[in-house]
Amino acid sequence: VQLQASGGGSVQAGGSLRLTCAASDRTFSSFAMGWYRQAPGKQRELVATITSGGSTNYADSVKGRFTISRDNAKNTVSLQMNSLKPEDTAVYYCNGIKGLSPYWGQGTLVTVSS
Repeated sequence: VQLQASGGGSVQAGGSLRLTCAASDRTFSSFAMGWYRQAPGKQRELVATITSGGSTNYADSVKGRFTISRDNAKNTVSLQMNSLKPEDTAVYYCNGIKGLSPYWGQGTLVTVSS
């Protein structure tokens, strides 16, 4: 399974970005998907997840600002990020779980300047 993340970039505080992760597996609809991030000098942390049934979960730090969604017809999962803060600066990773096996995308950098 290959996961290809895109959409990172640089934005000023208060701005928005949309990340998209495309999966190569045709059984994508059965995957639980998520976004994680890793800031410099910090551990990777959960940002948001979405189950195969569409249930979502968010880190407290992004609730009300970020929205995760999936399009099973396109084999993609997206993360809409609004009201971005400098502390959101990190490399964002797409994650997929098929059965008990996790898969990771290559990461995309998000930089938020104040």
